[in-house]
Amino acid sequence: MTLSPVPTIMLESLVRAALLEDLGRGGDLTSDAIVPKDHRATTVLTARQAGIVAGLELAMLAFKLIDHNVQMTVERADGSNVAQGETIASVSGPARAILTAERTALNFLCHLSGIATATASVVNAIRGHKAKIVCTRKTTPGLRAVEKYAVRAGGGANHRFGLDDAILIKDNHIAIAGGIRPAIERARSGVGHLVKIEVEVDTLAQLEEVLPFAPDAVLLDNMSIDELHQAVALVAGRAITEASGRITAAIAPAVAATGIDLISIGWLTHSAPILDIGLDYREP
Repeated sequence: MTLSPVPTIMLESLVRAALLEDLGRGGDLTSDAIVPKDHRATTVLTARQAGIVAGLELAMLAFKLIDHNVQMTVERADGSNVAQGETIASVSGPARAILTAERTALNFLCHLSGIATATASVVNAIRGHKAKIVCTRKTTPGLRAVEKYAVRAGGGANHRFGLDDAILIKDNHIAIAGGIRPAIERARSGVGHLVKIEVEVDTLAQLEEVLPFAPDAVLLDNMSIDELHQAVALVAGRAITEASGRITAAIAPAVAATGIDLISIGWLTHSAPILDIGLDYREP
């Protein structure tokens, strides 16, 4: 699958805000005091541990917004596997600008590469099964588009991006509506024909109650492996099946073996550790 980039216009405000936060009121006091204004340098972005790269466009923007004369040459593109010690990209140009943008560039690159790496670990764990690994809306405020991009870079797929692109009927919606039937009927009458409807269920009894209303998908929340096997059999292809609830790379293969279509995992975006990447000065 080809990894489509996030349009630059969607990224610039994120990077600009991060740079302004770092520059504060006085700019980069350290680099301005120590590094001659006309000094040029070449540096390399190096993987300090193995993983999957994601976020190079944001890193490049960080350097370019400080000084458009900074140039980045990418050797390992987003979505690539990198080994420990491998060069991801070289960055050359005005030294002050490179050092000023360094932390912002690395913050984005390390965070998103960490998400991509975590995603790949689960994707690889279920290889051979039809299930897809998908993310959730449990994202860092303001970073949803790029965190979901990082999931794609790691070989995963995206769930809905927000409240406005699909209907997901959860337990509180059902409780307030007075039951599954009125919740689904109100949902169906309130949206257009292109909007998908998914219903979350916690038990097999709830699933049996939902299926006659022909939802597009059912979210099987916190079910055991045995319950998932039964649920997939009950659905029998009438709806997309999605499993969720504290699923790790260790248990994902057993979940996938039930025949489930999707496995949604929130920790990919809210708790994945960074991938350690450094910016190292290269002696001329």
